[in-house]
Amino acid sequence: MRVFRDRHAAGRLLGEHLARTGRYDGSTVVLALPRGGVPVGAAVADVLGCRLDIVIVRKLGAPSNREFAMGAIGSGGAIVLDHEVIDAIGVDEQTLSAIVARERAELERRELLYRGDRSPVDIDDRPVVIVDDGIATGSSMRAAVETVTVRGPSSITVAVPVAPPDSLDRFRASVDHVEALEAPEHFLAVGAWYQDFTQTTDAEVRALLETA
Repeated sequence: MRVFRDRHAAGRLLGEHLARTGRYDGSTVVLALPRGGVPVGAAVADVLGCRLDIVIVRKLGAPSNREFAMGAIGSGGAIVLDHEVIDAIGVDEQTLSAIVARERAELERRELLYRGDRSPVDIDDRPVVIVDDGIATGSSMRAAVETVTVRGPSSITVAVPVAPPDSLDRFRASVDHVEALEAPEHFLAVGAWYQDFTQTTDAEVRALLETA
């Protein structure tokens, strides 16, 4: 199993992999999940010679550990809840509603921060590739897929450098294609598969979108 140098290098490898399938051309739109997915998506779009945009989602973190996902929300009202996790850690409806409201406010802040006055790229009847730097539980990517599906693309591909096999399998019934460069059984965490997993900043996201 390879370890990627950084997100940009992983994105170039992923873009070259997608190019070899012959499914993507200039009409394709790459939709990246901020923040970490944007450097990956920018490299993919550059290799494929297509448009780059973002699809914003927010993880719903557990009250005691925000990194532990109970679900996710996306632009346009999409929400994915992992009821097994919610029940297991005993999160009541009032607490869950407060977490959703907090993350919805942050999602709207980031939408304005990253896009400014730019409208989303039109994806109606166009092939879409949704990209992140990796998938762990898949909550954020599921919210992204729901957000994108209602906008009427001709096809949806979920593409990441690395993800565990079971997480990838969950998407096969809901999207047209699932692509990953590595699918390790012993996954640990997304960051374990990068030499440099420095957090992507808001400024970097804005710069990559402006360049694109």
